Amino acid sequence: MDMAKILQENYCFPENLVGMEEAIEQAISSGEILHISDKKTLAAVLTTGVQGALNDPRLIVSYEPDYAPPPSSALPPLSPEQLFRAVSSSIRVEVLENNIGYLRVDRVVSEEVAEKIGPLLLEDIWEKVVHTSSLILDLRYSVSGEMSGIPYMVSYFCDPEPPVHIDTVYDRPSNTTTELWTKPRLLGERYGRRKDLIVLTSKRTMGAAEGVAYTLKHMRRAIIVGERTAGGSVKIEKLRIGETDFFITVPVARAINLVTGQSWEVSGVLPSVNVDAKEALTEAKSLIEVRGVIPKAVQGITDIIKEFYSFTDKIPGLLQHLSSINFFAILSEEDLAAKLNDELQAASEDSRLVIRVMEEPPVVIEEDADPDQMPDDPAFLQALVDNLFQVSILPGNTGYLRFDEFGDASMLVSLEKWIIKKVWEPIKDTDNLIIDLRFNTGGPSAAVPILLSYLHDATPPVHFFTIYDRVSNTTTEFHTLPNLMGMAYGLKRGVYVLTSHLTAMAGEEFAYLMQTLHRGTVIGEVTSGTLLHSSSFQVDDTNIIITVPFMNFIDNHGKCWLGGGIVPDSVISAEEAMDQAHKIIEFHREVHSLVEGTGELLEVHYAIPEAATKVRRVLQSKWDEGSYRSVVDYKSLATHLTADLQETTGDHRLHIFTSDTEPEALQESPKIPTPEEVRHIVDAVFKVEVLPGNVGYLRFDMMADAEILKEIGPQLLDLVWNKLVNTTSLIIDMRYNTGGYSTSVPLLCTYFFNAEPRRHLYTIFDRSTTTMTEVMTLSEVPGDRYGSEKDVYILTSHMTGSAAEAFTRTMKDLNRALVIGEPTVGGSLSSGTYQVGNSVLYASIPNQVVLSAVTGKVWSASGVEPHVVAQASEALNVAQKIIGATHPRWDAEE
Repeated sequence: MDMAKILQENYCFPENLVGMEEAIEQAISSGEILHISDKKTLAAVLTTGVQGALNDPRLIVSYEPDYAPPPSSALPPLSPEQLFRAVSSSIRVEVLENNIGYLRVDRVVSEEVAEKIGPLLLEDIWEKVVHTSSLILDLRYSVSGEMSGIPYMVSYFCDPEPPVHIDTVYDRPSNTTTELWTKPRLLGERYGRRKDLIVLTSKRTMGAAEGVAYTLKHMRRAIIVGERTAGGSVKIEKLRIGETDFFITVPVARAINLVTGQSWEVSGVLPSVNVDAKEALTEAKSLIEVRGVIPKAVQGITDIIKEFYSFTDKIPGLLQHLSSINFFAILSEEDLAAKLNDELQAASEDSRLVIRVMEEPPVVIEEDADPDQMPDDPAFLQALVDNLFQVSILPGNTGYLRFDEFGDASMLVSLEKWIIKKVWEPIKDTDNLIIDLRFNTGGPSAAVPILLSYLHDATPPVHFFTIYDRVSNTTTEFHTLPNLMGMAYGLKRGVYVLTSHLTAMAGEEFAYLMQTLHRGTVIGEVTSGTLLHSSSFQVDDTNIIITVPFMNFIDNHGKCWLGGGIVPDSVISAEEAMDQAHKIIEFHREVHSLVEGTGELLEVHYAIPEAATKVRRVLQSKWDEGSYRSVVDYKSLATHLTADLQETTGDHRLHIFTSDTEPEALQESPKIPTPEEVRHIVDAVFKVEVLPGNVGYLRFDMMADAEILKEIGPQLLDLVWNKLVNTTSLIIDMRYNTGGYSTSVPLLCTYFFNAEPRRHLYTIFDRSTTTMTEVMTLSEVPGDRYGSEKDVYILTSHMTGSAAEAFTRTMKDLNRALVIGEPTVGGSLSSGTYQVGNSVLYASIPNQVVLSAVTGKVWSASGVEPHVVAQASEALNVAQKIIGATHPRWDAEE
């Protein structure tokens, strides 16, 4: 019990002592401790118990009958000179090669001592290293010191302003907390924050030296090199237990770092670079050498970007970002390259701008290098064309063209006559054309606009792409070429491009343009991502390589292609690409009729005729533009059509989907439940409650058919409605109601209006019958009405749909309810499902629209906007707060 009292009054983690006295009493009552006769054994048992209970290895119980307190370590009164001689024996200073400062401190002196001998410290020690380029602070042999010296020492490596809160020391015996801050004023010159600081540690480093190392590390001011430190303590005391010869060693104070919320005590300081203490100085010198490269590397990269980077508008921002990067954590050239690469790619959003460490000398890709003079020998030229191109006619009058390299402009001019005769003439009259680039590793771009020109109509001219050259500061536009030697293939026939992971450079440009121009269908594997128009440079005096795009490749939509592999319209292995091409060609034979058929269905069935006419025109226009060449099966066609329909109309209820079987129609006559089933339905579907303040709460998650409601009305009145009708106000919870039968909407609305006059709720226009039906409140309903005077609140979520939306919107339109929650889903009262031709495609088309009784306009398909927007999970709480605020009855005009 005496030990427990000592811990309660002195242990620096008092919060961990809860229940200790009870645990000791339990240990005593168990009798085991009372049977220990050997005092040292008892001390060992108590040590194990207290360390295990508090998880602190510093707590040690000992039996020492001859213990004498150690003599005071305080220095006797000395003159500044004498004190300096005593202190300087634990300090060593030196300037190493390359102007590296070396300062070894074996004891961290107190702030009081430092200030007393400050001028001598400055003259004989500090001024020798303060002007060095970098500094190594050696704490490997520092095993003692004073906590007050930590902020004094750390401050020399920080800026004077603003002061930094570096540590907090809690002393348990006095129950006081002391904050340690950097000093705004110091004697002499500071080393500052900008120059490299390396701190050396060993497993012997302890106490205040650990505090210095830990603080500098987590301030991101120093890199720690060496071994994990000892994990000492701020202050340890050995206290006698009662009047016995038993003692307990207790940590009576603890440090709390502001950054980490933890300390170096027990666990020690973990080095940034873990090496044997004997090797730490050598490692530090190497590290400083590596870090010395950083400014040169940054300057070199800055110069290269300024001269070559193709996005000239991004250069100022990139250079500003480069100058602001914190390189504190850089420990190697690899770290530097990775850091620069991540920072520049994030700032530029350009994947072409790459920085890496050189594995082998960079290869600079030259575009359009001058070829050797081509021999003017017809036999040679004809043989060369045969060797470069593979041409055949496949079943179904499908042309096949394979070439494995894009030639330069001069070669194409020399071979043009033979290419037309041997390659183009055989395939120009085919119904479809397969261009096989699976083995095409690229080459210069000169041939790309030529091939594209043959695959388009001669007129009108088509803009293919634009190239901006940063080096020459020129912009060149590429269009269809006039006066082609052979007949153009034109735009009407299908072109299918086969790719693999080998497809690169100009091959990728061609595939990319075929997609962006909507001229062809790309089939196969994602391409290699080897983009032309970049150059690689080695940064001076480093192994760092920067790859910089010096050209921008801009498509006809004004979008700059930033490289990366081309993702085919149909992703499949290169080996299967040919078979897949034949399947897609066969599928494309019916795509036009399916697109037309979708437009025809909307014109017949869509509830908004003028929108249906617009949709049909848009679909035809997109077909003419080649937009549907990217579809490769029924599912992708359904997705494409759905997007086009919804984009054109703004109606997300329009939906094209695939189904292998005809979708089942809804049952026309819902089943009338038995009285027993009604009770189960009410328990499952309805939640009824009277909240404080006589506020009714009604939740139901499905709108039942009106005929069913008539049949089960008496039971619903008894089980649900009669519990709510006499409440002061009513909350109707539609947050989980996804819809159901709209026939129940007028019946439900009727309960919230007086019998006379009947109210016009909304008007339904049915496209299939071309009729307009006004929906009114009913003249009679079972049971009592809630009336039109009491407040009604409707809760909504993004799930609230269909008939539940119709009820909510009606009550909102007629100013009969306050709607609280999230915008609703935007469903429709009725949608028909129609087959597109004889295919597996089906169209879900809203065939009814609802007109507001107030404005006469069509209800928006975007859902109901609440009066009070709130997360669905909070809507009930918001409603209760509004009711509790006792505001006057809500009115739309207010």
